[in-house]
Amino acid sequence: MTVTVSLALVFAVLVAALLKFRAVGIGAAVACLLLGFYLADTDMADNINDTVASLTDAIGDIG
Repeated sequence: MTVTVSLALVFAVLVAALLKFRAVGIGAAVACLLLGFYLADTDMADNINDTVASLTDAIGDIG
């Protein structure tokens, strides 16, 4: 059985857990969020998407 989960959902849960356990402050979480938005507008966005897709494919091939 294959389970598909959006990486945005995974990262949202991760950030929520970090905030809940006070491993990161709200300011740092907002800064990371803004960095993601600004990074998506750069030329690096395609490279990042390709890298993440390759990593998820490699992880999927392991199982």
